[in-house]
Amino acid sequence: MYKILIVEDDRGLNQGITLALEREDTAFLQAHAAGEAREILEREQVDMALLDVNLPDGSGYDLLQEIRSHSKIPVLLITANDLESDEITGFSLGADDYITKPFGLMALRARVDRMRLRTGGEPESKKDDYADSRYHFQFEEMRFYVDGQEIVLSKIEQKLLRFFVRNPGQTLTRERLMDVLWGEEAAYVEENALSVAVNRLRRKLEGRAGYRPIETVYGLGYVWEKRV
Repeated sequence: MYKILIVEDDRGLNQGITLALEREDTAFLQAHAAGEAREILEREQVDMALLDVNLPDGSGYDLLQEIRSHSKIPVLLITANDLESDEITGFSLGADDYITKPFGLMALRARVDRMRLRTGGEPESKKDDYADSRYHFQFEEMRFYVDGQEIVLSKIEQKLLRFFVRNPGQTLTRERLMDVLWGEEAAYVEENALSVAVNRLRRKLEGRAGYRPIETVYGLGYVWEKRV
């Protein structure tokens, strides 16, 4: 299933875009603010993003930069500003296309179809499956292998592992990981819940060699380091 993130604070327009782009093989993730978009990007593998530049709690440009820090998915910017400087800014930050309000939904669909065709239409989730000499993780299929042996992970462990391998070598603070795993409910989760989840995941990833790729950064959080 191809996943398209639509970030547009006008709820009517957001829904209209979704209906215009509807296809049997496509799922739509709708956000009406930058914060909502970041939560979706934390937990989902998105294949394309449509970003409104002017959002109530931030800028689509900032979201574009965050996406480009780890992904090459096609991104289309939506803006009410019909200025050449805005278009140049978008392209310089890595946007693939740009459309100015008001626009026809069929014209938007044509742009989206063109971007999808240009990138082969392959779901980003497949591109982001993780594999090295010890591990093979297929997140969409929920199949995980250590030294060729399949292991079973809970939903929390899957979410945690996915975030680790998407951010190799980066120190991920306990606060950020708590937010990724539990979101707004993090304040009500027991203090040691993250430590328990990390330790369980470590044990499952040891395999025959007893290797643990998740390291503790004392006083801060954890880091995934690929050493193969």
